[in-house]
Amino acid sequence: MKVNILAFGIAKDIFGRSALDVELANDATISNLKYLLEQQYPKLKKLAAYMVAVNNEYALDADTIHERDEIAIIPPVSGG
Repeated sequence: MKVNILAFGIAKDIFGRSALDVELANDATISNLKYLLEQQYPKLKKLAAYMVAVNNEYALDADTIHERDEIAIIPPVSGG
């Protein structure tokens, strides 16, 4: 299945764009997605941490991804 990934903050810089399409197996999990993205974009592994949101809610690594899900990569945020 093809899913669209939205990128924010430094993730947008790492991907070189604000959105990308990724091909995943039908039973893919957040963990599978992270592995795939980190293989294609090794700089993503260098972030201290990043979150994945699915349909506007933070997702756990074991959560399953569905074809029409809205997925976002959210890097660490600092403020002051």
